[in-house]
Amino acid sequence: MELRHLEQFLAVAEEGSFTRAAARLHLVQSALSVSVRSLERELGVRLFDRNTHRVELTDTGRALVPAARRTLAAADAARDAVAAVQGGLRGTIRIGIMHSLSLIDLAGLLTDFHRHWPEVRLIPQAAPGGSSELAKEVAEGRLDLAFAALPHGYPKELSVRALASEELLLACPPGDPLGKRRVIELHELDGRRFVELPLGWGTRVAADRLFLRGGLQREIAVEVADIPNAIDLVAAGFGFAFLSASMITGKKGVVLRRVRPGPEFVVSMITASAQPLSAAAQAMVDLVSERYPELPRSETTLG
Repeated sequence: MELRHLEQFLAVAEEGSFTRAAARLHLVQSALSVSVRSLERELGVRLFDRNTHRVELTDTGRALVPAARRTLAAADAARDAVAAVQGGLRGTIRIGIMHSLSLIDLAGLLTDFHRHWPEVRLIPQAAPGGSSELAKEVAEGRLDLAFAALPHGYPKELSVRALASEELLLACPPGDPLGKRRVIELHELDGRRFVELPLGWGTRVAADRLFLRGGLQREIAVEVADIPNAIDLVAAGFGFAFLSASMITGKKGVVLRRVRPGPEFVVSMITASAQPLSAAAQAMVDLVSERYPELPRSETTLG
C-alpha cells in the first residue's frame, strides 16, 4: 500500500468530490480515479459510492479514514525525526485557534517558534463551529493541536492542558438598570434578550450551560459569528452578552458587571492522545508548555 494512495483517498473523502480533490492535489481527475481504484483493488473493498451527483464514503471507507490519517501522520513524524537528527526541524504544524484568543499571545508564540525553526510551516486556522469543532478536528487528526475553551469538558481522545482562565462578565446595554449594579444575580437575567455567538463557541457553551443549570432561559435575539459585532450590538442597546474583559479592550459604550453564579473562560491546549506528534508539533507543544504552566485544577473548574 503506497502512502500517496492513502493521501489521495483522504483528499476525496474530505472534499466529497473527485473534482475538488484533484484540484487540491494538483492532479488530473482521471489519475486520481485510477489511484483510488488501485487502493480499492488492493484492499478488496469499495471505498466510495459514486453517482453523477455526489461521492460518498462506504462504511468500509469511513473506517479507513482515521487509520489513513494515523498512517500518514506516522510517516510525517518519521521524516521529521530524521530531519531533526540531521540538524534541522522541518514539516508542517496545523494549529486550531479560536476567533478570540486574547488570553494567549499567539502572535508571540508563532514568531518565536519561527525564529528558532524557520523551516517549519505554520498553518493557524479557525473553525466556524468554534471550540467544539476544533476539538473534533484534533481528535480526527485534521489538526495537530488547538487552543480551545469548552466548559463541559473534552472528548476522551484528547489530552488537555489548561493554560489561562478569565471570568466571563455580563456586557450590559447602555442605560439598562442592571448596568448600575456591581453584582447581578443570575436569576435576574431570566427571560432577558441576549446577543450570542454560534453554537459550539466556548463563551456560548458556557452561557448555555449556566442557564441550563439554573433552570433559567434567555431570549437569543441575534447570533453573530464575530466578537466585535457582538460588542457593537450590545453597545447599541440590542441586548446583553457574556464576554471577558480582554475581549473588549479599547471598546467604549459597554459596561461589564459580575454575575453570581457566573461562567469562566478557560483556554486549553489540546492534542490527540493516541496520535503521535511530529517532531515539529512536539516542539510547539513544548514551547507553549514552557510559556504557560498548566493551571491548577481548582482554577479550571467553572462556576
